[in-house]
Amino acid sequence: MSIASAPDPGLNPLPRHIAIIMDGNRRWAKARMLPRTLGHRQGVNAVREVVRAAGDMGLEVLTLYSFSSENWNRPADEVSDLMGLLRWYIREDLAELNRKGVRIRIIGSRDRVAPDIVALIEEAENLTNANQGLTLIIAFNYGGQDEILSAVRGLARDVAEGRLRPDEITKDMIAGRLSTAGIPDPDLVIRTSGEKRLSNFLLWQTAYAELVFDDIFWPDFTKQSLLDAVAEYQRRHRRYGAS
Repeated sequence: MSIASAPDPGLNPLPRHIAIIMDGNRRWAKARMLPRTLGHRQGVNAVREVVRAAGDMGLEVLTLYSFSSENWNRPADEVSDLMGLLRWYIREDLAELNRKGVRIRIIGSRDRVAPDIVALIEEAENLTNANQGLTLIIAFNYGGQDEILSAVRGLARDVAEGRLRPDEITKDMIAGRLSTAGIPDPDLVIRTSGEKRLSNFLLWQTAYAELVFDDIFWPDFTKQSLLDAVAEYQRRHRRYGAS
């Protein structure tokens, strides 16, 4: 994608919620004959730039897919480095994000996550809970199928205990049991590195999202890359299943 224009307010409205699958850190490093850990570290710099750009744009919600539930299958040293990067990002950036009014939410299972990381996550969420600016959601140890399964199991328990009839279950009830309850669904999903799939990311919430696939690797993603994707989104006609 090589769109040069910035978002145009004369076209479709700006998205309220952008979700990004940050892909390509390892390939970025391999192309430069660098350790993959340096690719992940450079990816954090891209996170910082995009979060600032989202705030400047007036975006309501930005969701970043940082670690999937399947990523535990990667080499142990790489998983350890990714965990360390989350620790480092929260410790280094939390105060600044809070000053800028960013509200932080971390979604995903906290099973298998080290206690000190869980404590940092809770600190970040509690400190920023009342902020009114950008909501930054980090999907960490997250899987969309597991999220839907958990929601359905909760409703099934309500049915089994007589609090709910099966024919009373609605889509809104399922949405209300997801980790993004109360958050508008993504209008735009961006995936970097040229891959064209959702990879178990926000499967329920992205039913009618616009998808933009960018060939560049995540460490090279910039503010202009984000503006280009938004400009592409604005040129589209969203039908929501209608003709």
